[in-house]
Amino acid sequence: MKKYILIALVLLGMNTLAMGQQNKMPTAQEMTAKNVDELEKRLKLSPTQKSVIYTYVFDMSKQQLDLIKRQQAGTSKEDDVTKFYKLQNETNDNIRTILKGDQLPEFEKVLEERLSGVDRKKKKNKKGKQDKEEEVVSDISGLKMKP
Repeated sequence: MKKYILIALVLLGMNTLAMGQQNKMPTAQEMTAKNVDELEKRLKLSPTQKSVIYTYVFDMSKQQLDLIKRQQAGTSKEDDVTKFYKLQNETNDNIRTILKGDQLPEFEKVLEERLSGVDRKKKKNKKGKQDKEEEVVSDISGLKMKP
């Protein structure tokens, strides 16, 4: 009898651990806060700029999360992927109109890093790898299969 209780407790514990480790999708507020905080630090945004950018990014995040949820539920449409990227491009264009002077080139760097998948915090230059530079292709040719 003790063995059955022990086995049941072990299974219950494993189930609890598995449920706790599931990846949960962040909310629109969390995504927006993280995104705008990074932009604020890198671009030195004024409070007004931060507020306006927060509004743009929050609207985009809400709509994109809706599209993602539809896709996960299996009710997505063919043009949802296009809408996803269109929202992103429109938001980036709106942000560009708000930025001034030297903020624009830095914003372009942020976008380039996001597109290439580079994380500034994880980016480390090691002695052996400083001489090697990986070629980054930022246009459609980078997606084409090589023969």
